[in-house]
Amino acid sequence: MSSHQAHGMGTDPVEPDWAPLTDAEVTEVVGPSQVVWRSPRPLSAAAVVERDGRRLFVKRHHTAVRTLEGLAEEHAFLRHLRERGAPVVEVLDVTARGEWTYEVHSTGVGTDLYRDALSWSPFRSATHARAAGEALARLHLAAQGFEAPRRRVQPLVASFTVFAAGDPRAALHRYVEKRPQLADALRKFSWRQDTDRVLVPLHEELAPHLPGLLPLWTHNDWHASNLLWDAEGQVSTVLDFGMSDRTTAVHDLATAIERNAVQWLLPGYPVREGDAVALLDGYQSVRPLSPAESAALPALLPLVHAEFALSELGYFHGVTRSPENTRLAYEYYVGHAEWFAGRDGRRLRDLVAYSVGAGWNGSTARTLR
Repeated sequence: MSSHQAHGMGTDPVEPDWAPLTDAEVTEVVGPSQVVWRSPRPLSAAAVVERDGRRLFVKRHHTAVRTLEGLAEEHAFLRHLRERGAPVVEVLDVTARGEWTYEVHSTGVGTDLYRDALSWSPFRSATHARAAGEALARLHLAAQGFEAPRRRVQPLVASFTVFAAGDPRAALHRYVEKRPQLADALRKFSWRQDTDRVLVPLHEELAPHLPGLLPLWTHNDWHASNLLWDAEGQVSTVLDFGMSDRTTAVHDLATAIERNAVQWLLPGYPVREGDAVALLDGYQSVRPLSPAESAALPALLPLVHAEFALSELGYFHGVTRSPENTRLAYEYYVGHAEWFAGRDGRRLRDLVAYSVGAGWNGSTARTLR
């Protein structure tokens, strides 16, 4: 058993799917160096390494997950953001060795306060939640003008095509058809019936608002452990653009709420309503939502996870070959949507609608205002 443990789909540490980076391996990539910290994140192998007194971040992918061409898409986005003054890491090198690709980044400025926290752990405070909202809005402003097309088909990208379409059934068919590993995985599930039963009715609520959403390249994995922090509790660096793609600003904002405000790893999925409000207030203090965006946000919340869940499903089935994680990814696809359609999910959507001025049906907690 490896001494290095990774985060799994629950709260317990697990054996990593990808062998940890070693001193010898990173030395081949960046020159004489030593691993000083290994990331517990499960979808790749990554580490902070020290070379000549300088710390670098090295990340290894299997070519079934990221090719050099796939990495070039997100690296071009990072360069655009840096040129616009966004606090993102610098891409220093990218290389392929056999069946592996490696990216080398600067480590960024600030403290990694959440580096050992599970990916969907909540913010430590409402101050952090507000700061994260402000930082996301600034990132969206910096992203303007980056007009690259959507990313090529590859695992573990949080796209927005199926439920951005007028006909989600046809769009889902096209999405699955382009991904043989996902298509094979879905044979074990009643995915068409579940989509019609749970997700299509939610799309009907979103559909009237879709024409008002402008395309934008976005982060798509905005949670506390992808941010570095300064001494005042402000975001000093944004990390990990591996799931980035051309979606919309509201898609990214909905992802931030879904990732950080709902505690999916705890029984009953408790909601941190104050964090949701603080994040939204911070965002709108920098980039106020348009009326169309405000109307779309609560309707998009139940669907924002869907394409990443499908992408994970194909990855766990076809790349890491884990039947249990494949099953959990399918439950993620259907179950999160079901939760948002239920009482607690509706309450959170009401709160979000009220917070962005898109109407309020009276079921949210008045004490938050």
